[in-house]
Amino acid sequence: MSLMRSFFRGKKSDSSSTFSGDRLTIETLKQLIPIRNLSEDKLESFVLEYKPEVLSKGQVLFTINESAKSVVYLLKGSISLTDENGKEISIEASETKAKFPLSSGLKYTTTAIAKSKIKVLRVSQKIMTIDEKRNISELKIPNNLKHNRLLQTFAEHFADNDLEVPSLPNIAIQLRKAMQHEIGIEEAVKIIQLDPVISAKLIEVANCPLYVSKTPAKSCFEAVKRIGLNATRLLVISLSIKNIFKSNSPLIKKHLDHQWKNSIYLSSLSYVLASVSKQSNPEEALLAGLVADIGAIPFLNFVANLPTDYYNEEEIKQSIPVVKGIVGASILERWGFTDDFIKVPLFSEDWYQHSDGPLSYTDIVVLSRLHSKIGRKVPHLPAITSIPAASKLKSITLSPENSLSILHNAKDKVNDALKTFST
Repeated sequence: MSLMRSFFRGKKSDSSSTFSGDRLTIETLKQLIPIRNLSEDKLESFVLEYKPEVLSKGQVLFTINESAKSVVYLLKGSISLTDENGKEISIEASETKAKFPLSSGLKYTTTAIAKSKIKVLRVSQKIMTIDEKRNISELKIPNNLKHNRLLQTFAEHFADNDLEVPSLPNIAIQLRKAMQHEIGIEEAVKIIQLDPVISAKLIEVANCPLYVSKTPAKSCFEAVKRIGLNATRLLVISLSIKNIFKSNSPLIKKHLDHQWKNSIYLSSLSYVLASVSKQSNPEEALLAGLVADIGAIPFLNFVANLPTDYYNEEEIKQSIPVVKGIVGASILERWGFTDDFIKVPLFSEDWYQHSDGPLSYTDIVVLSRLHSKIGRKVPHLPAITSIPAASKLKSITLSPENSLSILHNAKDKVNDALKTFST
């Protein structure tokens, strides 16, 4: 039982502190994310040893900017969450959002007040990082997809190190190698101009509203001078990545086009979030958004080489979310990317990934990914205030749609970035 005490902090209570006839059950725990990932034994131990607590209408659960000592789940009743600008959202226990924590991370990003008599469950922060470590050489197939022959075949192919990984475009490799030495703008431009398409695109980027200037850049030299050498290196990688989203198979091309479109939108959001928050390098955030789902490419190319009667559309759709994280990390490792980029494919779809220190590129992509899904009728989305990454933003305020206001208010910048990098 001592192990369970280290994971959970609940308040033991008598019958007066719980709603009449209502006790915590394993079925309830299996609805809470990510608690439901615990083993059956741990869930049973928790149910036997701990009880939820009850608060009266008007009581404060937690206060904005206070250090978060626990993660709180709403089991019954309704609460209001208010950000530092006074924007308020309400959550009912019956809503999907109540399956997620009300807040998590290093500090509370809102003030939570009971709108009615409520029942809550307090959980240690440790529970949010139980499954943080992953082996990028091991592709695990979920039990519900064991029947997927395509996924099984690909997993065996990946385990045997037979996967054909796309090469980082040559111009990006040349520029990165050259910049390991102290080169100037002229030397960088000579390399970039070896690819006329990338060179022209770089001039277009330098003249877009993201880089405000009275005088338009008319040459590659002027573009690089305006953007800066390091930002140029990152943008060249980003602009050249599009070349690997290609296939001769109509079905696979359709999936690749879909992946590219989503990657561009995610990278545009990431760029703007980093730029507006001023907590990260915008060009690096852009690149992080672009490579977040890059693991889908080797899988789709693998499928393209199989007989068409070996798989169906549904098997492809089921497989992509399973493979893209592990495969994406493997690609970035082979390309020589740093750990902060390699973690992006692995953890950027995990709302509750958490790392110490300032806002990371994984945090930025997580926040951008969640923002991109809000309002699109995607099931099982947490409130933006409940995820650890949100607590690292220096200023978090909510838009009317309950997304991040800094992204909501920067729609024009997002659209400009989207147009610039998608053509």
